Formats: sequence, structure tokens, C-alpha cells
Amino acid sequence: MKLYLLSLGVGLLVGIIYALLNVRSPAPPVVALIGLLGILIGEQIVPIAKRLMSGQPITISWLKSDCGPHIFGALPGKAEVKPGCDKGAPTS
Repeated sequence: MKLYLLSLGVGLLVGIIYALLNVRSPAPPVVALIGLLGILIGEQIVPIAKRLMSGQPITISWLKSDCGPHIFGALPGKAEVKPGCDKGAPTS
């Protein structure tokens, strides 16, 4: 229940910010996408701060392995075909 109340509170805060910026919901697509990108990047501040406070360095490889997948999701790539699977085999 606490999570739902927190979510409602954050939603109210975002609604107030939208009203102050004269942006009506649903936001224009570009505004909404930039806002979502800001949310995803903002979520990464906590792990970075925790890592800095623990005295561990912030490396490019750590950013790519821990932050990148969360921000970008599973990027499209070549699908892995398991041996013995007919996936991709022509059907007649």
C-alpha cells in the first residue's frame, strides 16, 4: 500500500510541475519522451551515489553493465538460435 501512496504522491508532484510549465497531460510526445528519459537517467543517480559513497570507482565498464541496460533496455541484436531448434528454417 505504501508503494501505491508514494506513486500517487509522485504523480501529483509531476502534475503540479506540468501545470507550472503549462504542459497539459497527455503531454506532447516529445515532451513525454524527454520526461521519461529524465526519469530513467535520474534513477541511475542513486546507484552512482551509493558506489561513490562506498569508495568504489565509477568506470565505463560499470556504467555499461549496470546503468546502460536499465536506460536502454535490451537492444536489438542477432537472435541466438539454440541447437536442434528449427527457428528460422524455411517452411513449406
